[in-house]
Amino acid sequence: MECTFSYNKLWHRLIDLKLKKKGLQEKAGLSSNVIAKLGHGESVTLDTLAKICLALNCNIGNLVEILPKGVQ
Repeated sequence: MECTFSYNKLWHRLIDLKLKKKGLQEKAGLSSNVIAKLGHGESVTLDTLAKICLALNCNIGNLVEILPKGVQ
């Protein structure tokens, strides 16, 4: 079964924190390529998600949902 990733929870969290994607990139030490992958709903490494969790003081479940392919 194929799946897709939804980072809607991450984007809502950034809005709540009044933080833009560039601010997340700097705070978590991410590359612009990783930010682009997140923006397109592509998979990223657990290390990347861990960096974001540490930067935003949250857990992975607060950032991403794994959905069946075709569901968003």
